[in-house]
Amino acid sequence: MKLLNVSLAAILGIFLIAGCVAAESVPDAKPATTEVTKPVEATPVAVAAPAADASKAPGSVTAVGMTPLERVKSTPKGELKNPYTGNEAMIAEGKKRYMSYSCNGCHGGNGGGGMCPPLSNETWVYGDTDDTLFRLITLGSVDLAKDGYTRKGRENVVGPMPAFGTDTLIKTDDDLWKIIAFIRSNWRGSKDRIHW
Repeated sequence: MKLLNVSLAAILGIFLIAGCVAAESVPDAKPATTEVTKPVEATPVAVAAPAADASKAPGSVTAVGMTPLERVKSTPKGELKNPYTGNEAMIAEGKKRYMSYSCNGCHGGNGGGGMCPPLSNETWVYGDTDDTLFRLITLGSVDLAKDGYTRKGRENVVGPMPAFGTDTLIKTDDDLWKIIAFIRSNWRGSKDRIHW
């Protein structure tokens, strides 16, 4: 038993010395640090009220300050429509938010994919409408399926989409619409397949 204890102590000592020697052999070694960045704070932007008849358009955004979950709960299925599609200034804002909320960590810097499905090709797993994409990002794929949505397509990379609009990660529907505008701007599919 004593021999076993001495052997273990000797082995641990060897590893300790080897570790010290290795650390000394890298002259400018600095401890690893992790930079923590905070999401970009949303600056409320007043969206001009549309013409009288357009203000009744389903899913039109006429006020800022609603959370994505509040928007989902208050709008009937199929009626959410992005007010920023094609708006270059909002697309640039959307890219900043896409990066700050770490969408790029899973979907790549321009939505080309990575460890999760790409957002720039012709496959939209649950459908390609603004309404579906807004609800998917807000609720996540598990709750979206519970809400009656079914898969319409498949990707090589399959995994659950976490909810980003239910826990105040994405604070306003305005932020989410800007992110979706950025995602749409990276479309690499056929123009005749654009339905948004």
